[in-house]
Amino acid sequence: MGSLRLHIDGKSFRDTQGREVILRGINVAGDAKYPKTPDIPSFEPHKFFEADDVSFVGRPFSLEDSHIHFKRLRKWGYNTIRYIFTWEAIEHAGPGIYDDEWISFTIEVLRIAKQYEFYVFMDPHQDVWSRLSGGSGAPMWTLYAAGFDPKNFKITQAALVHNTFDNPDEFPKMIWSTNYTRLVCQTMFTLFWAGRDFAPKAIIDGMNIQDYLQSHFIAACKHLAQKIHEAGDLEHDVVIGWESMNEPHRGLIGVQDISVIPPEQQLQLGTSPTAFQAILTGSGRACEQTTWAFGGFGPHQTGRELIDPEGVQAWLDVDHDDTKYGWQRGDDWKLGECIWAQHGVWDPLTDTLLQKDYFSKVPTTGEKLDYEKFTNTYFLHHYRAYRDAIRNIWPEAIMLCQPPVMEVPPVLKGTLDDDPNMVHAVHFYDGLTLITKHWNRLYNVDVIGVLRGKYWAPAFAVKLGETAIRNCLRDQLKFLRDESLNYMGDHPMVFTEIGIPYDMDDKHAYQTGDYSSQTSAMDANHFALEGSTSNGFTLWVYETENNHQWGDQWNGEDLSIYSHDDLELPAGNATCSLNSNSPAYSESHSSGGESGVGPRNLKGALVSPSISSEEPSQPKGYRAAEAFLRPSPIYVSGTLENHVFDLQNCRFTMSLTAKKATASDAPTEIYLPDFHFPEAATVVSVSGGKWEFDLYEIQNIKIQRLRWWHAGGEQNIQIEGLKRQPGEVANQSCENMTYFDQCQRAQCLMM
Repeated sequence: MGSLRLHIDGKSFRDTQGREVILRGINVAGDAKYPKTPDIPSFEPHKFFEADDVSFVGRPFSLEDSHIHFKRLRKWGYNTIRYIFTWEAIEHAGPGIYDDEWISFTIEVLRIAKQYEFYVFMDPHQDVWSRLSGGSGAPMWTLYAAGFDPKNFKITQAALVHNTFDNPDEFPKMIWSTNYTRLVCQTMFTLFWAGRDFAPKAIIDGMNIQDYLQSHFIAACKHLAQKIHEAGDLEHDVVIGWESMNEPHRGLIGVQDISVIPPEQQLQLGTSPTAFQAILTGSGRACEQTTWAFGGFGPHQTGRELIDPEGVQAWLDVDHDDTKYGWQRGDDWKLGECIWAQHGVWDPLTDTLLQKDYFSKVPTTGEKLDYEKFTNTYFLHHYRAYRDAIRNIWPEAIMLCQPPVMEVPPVLKGTLDDDPNMVHAVHFYDGLTLITKHWNRLYNVDVIGVLRGKYWAPAFAVKLGETAIRNCLRDQLKFLRDESLNYMGDHPMVFTEIGIPYDMDDKHAYQTGDYSSQTSAMDANHFALEGSTSNGFTLWVYETENNHQWGDQWNGEDLSIYSHDDLELPAGNATCSLNSNSPAYSESHSSGGESGVGPRNLKGALVSPSISSEEPSQPKGYRAAEAFLRPSPIYVSGTLENHVFDLQNCRFTMSLTAKKATASDAPTEIYLPDFHFPEAATVVSVSGGKWEFDLYEIQNIKIQRLRWWHAGGEQNIQIEGLKRQPGEVANQSCENMTYFDQCQRAQCLMM
């Protein structure tokens, strides 16, 4: 086998010529969270519970449309894809029944990604366990295997599910994430990681529910990996590795007292039950719970609410026909009764809590548990099994280890798990902006500092002013990078999720076309990434079906950098672009070409882009693209020391250290978006050597880059582009241009 297209060298990625590679990536695509047939976004109740009979063929997009999406992302400078798939997509029909049609389809999509020279790593995605419990990921049958009845989650509030919400358009923003601390999710993750310890009576097909669930998850991923391996033309060339389970959660493991809200539980929205209150309502008992809202200073209590399931349980009835999936439960596992009651946690006859600290220690040994202990034992046991299964298929696979979000990573440095072919995968969101859906220019909070005990009191974690906020975000990401080196060892670290909500301030930008808040937030996040000294990122998210009404089509989230209802940022000096709704766009893309203006579609280009039917009078904006379309080092002949893009002044600076002079065929390369850096308006200053502008062509698209040949030692470069006034682009939309201006623009684009 030839040289790997991408390999790990200590804490860096390197290409075949020894250059450091920086991953500039995107999650593709959010559409993969829900089925294609039937098409069931999270607000659609129709056929929701028929989850065995679904198909994900066509997710994240059709083969015909793959070229459109990959061209768009490549033109925007992305070189990496975190490829989203779910366990449900593989094994939805039942245990051990794999959807090989979807797998064959996925292989063909990956082959098209190969044509565009993406680095791809596979992401077995999940959110709060399953679509049926308000998220994505696991098949419906896993809930039945655990003894749950998904049809009763709504009345018991065992999970808050958008699809079953009375008024889907009024589903509270970001409340889906509170499912992590509700009954279904807490139970499923506890059983998945530690069923042998905490639920020894839960035997199915002769094995504990922990082994049953984990073995099926790993086998499904291994089956996909085997098919990709057998394809023969994907490993190394496009698929570079596999990430572990997305955003793992401990469930109840390590919770010291299930009768109170754990002090480390940062998010409370809507009803906020203790674990025991969730257990009670899940068993049909009425229970009064506190209610919470999230404001500018974090969560605050708003009152109390009586949750009364009127005797309905989240658990399967005792007379449930348990033969559908062909499994056999152990004799000691009773349907119709809470699994935790069966293990003596509480008494269902008196509704008395018997062991409030049941999950605080290993029941058989008394060993104390907390989140760090969970990460270093239960999580690692699973990660090793998953890693070994993938490596059994492909020994050279890069493994991206993703520990629990925002928690201290496992201690791997200097151990047998200090794998030289491993990457630390980290997620980070500006929580205040994400939850409130508002970019607060006045203050923000150093959340990581609070979680790691940096401050005597949370008030000291408040950062005032936009400059301090930007620096705070950067410092948090840099802290996570340093923490990774201290705990995980000398490995690359990639932020595999980071992003911003676009529907800020009650969708103000969708009414005005003014994306200034989104631009500031997106710029601040990229500024933080650039200062983190990490090895790259994959932005959350690209969603092909995003629109202003439903956002990402999932739980009211709206983080996609692309939307049908917004314009795409143009190139060079142009200040408006064709949209997918325009005749010119349709004509040029129907044959797989780029959108553009030519003699045959000039007339169509001069017509103002159509506005979606839901919003006939609202102006379109550029979706903060000027902030995410930014210069970035891609290949560094040496070691990258630092880089940053000053959006306000349109100035990019970068420093590196090279051991020797650049080889003629391996220069340092920097992606330069032509919107910011039209060649005629760009000034370059270097410490030494020579440079040139270059158009790199992939599949009939041209990507502007700067190639730099330099000597060894410390080197630096500064690139100044086209400086614009704030709001200049947004104020120069096609709708406001005269006929003469539009003609000039069209002629410019044809040149």
